[in-house]
Amino acid sequence: MAEPVSPRILLVDDDPDIVRLVQHVLQTAGLGAATQVSTGRAALTALPGMDIVLLDHQLPDTSGLEVLRTIRALPSPPAVILVTAHGNESLAATALRLGADDYLAKDAALADLLPQILERVRRNRELRKALAAAEADLMRAERLAAIGEMTVTLHHEINNPLMAAYADVELLLADPQAGADKRTEGLENIRQALRRIRDIILRVGGLREARSKDYLRGLRMLDLEDPDQTVPGVDRGAALLYLPEEDVARVVSLLLRQAGFQVRRVESIGELERSADSIGVSIVVVSGGATTPGVHPLSGFRPGAGRDYLLVALVAGGESAALAAGADHVVHLPFDPGTFTAEILAAMNRGAPVRSRAGAPPMSG
Repeated sequence: MAEPVSPRILLVDDDPDIVRLVQHVLQTAGLGAATQVSTGRAALTALPGMDIVLLDHQLPDTSGLEVLRTIRALPSPPAVILVTAHGNESLAATALRLGADDYLAKDAALADLLPQILERVRRNRELRKALAAAEADLMRAERLAAIGEMTVTLHHEINNPLMAAYADVELLLADPQAGADKRTEGLENIRQALRRIRDIILRVGGLREARSKDYLRGLRMLDLEDPDQTVPGVDRGAALLYLPEEDVARVVSLLLRQAGFQVRRVESIGELERSADSIGVSIVVVSGGATTPGVHPLSGFRPGAGRDYLLVALVAGGESAALAAGADHVVHLPFDPGTFTAEILAAMNRGAPVRSRAGAPPMSG
């Protein structure tokens, strides 16, 4: 597995002692030297190409919060770690509300905590990038599928009346001496065919929901006739999601829907426990992998004995705790969207419990 690329770090601080300490810590951790500037104005000039900004709150020309506001307003901002002089919790909370990724106090623990915080921020940043790319790929695939279904629909719906009108025109042209009754009948047929085409175009233009149906083997088309029908296709049962991280939940939902699951997000462990054993639930996905003492490795979810569903844990660290707590399958964060559903379906086909991945190393972002 390839080693993660070191993030490009911008250090914004005018304290020479702190600058020397931070640079030493970065070099010792194998992250290389940070680009260093002393003012907020210089920081904004140096931002292009940076992945993480270590931002002191007390700057000669402005405050760190003001610089943070400006950074977060950029189209693709770097991650920001606010560095505070005295561990001010109120200031840290304000920074997090404004979009800071983390904060760090200038105290005796700085040298030990800085590499850990940088790695956590790097992983979260890479995960967001991977999820954004996955969502963009899914949206692109859905748009291409919709274009394909529309093409099949128009070909199927319009081809018949168009060919009928074409045949009547050919007959009239082939017999210029035809009687008035025959010409009237032919023109009426052409008018009816054109009306059918007009009505089809109007129905297509009035679509508010793109439901589809089978056309031929391997091809689907939009259903213009029955707006109340359910979408046909593979039904793999219900998937319950307890994933508090919104970006992760959104992409997992899209991937599972693409695979034929009926996805439902739950808001609490209590709701999940009440719903998990319902008829039709085939998969439960939870955040897992917590290693903090006293914190449950499946976010508090305790699967029942003899369950019929596959329990999948999404973990950011080691997987042994999640497996020991009852997970049947573990997916490491950040996951590969291209293999996510195939991995889940393979686990389902093998049958729960599936714990063959115990001891596998966590993925790097």
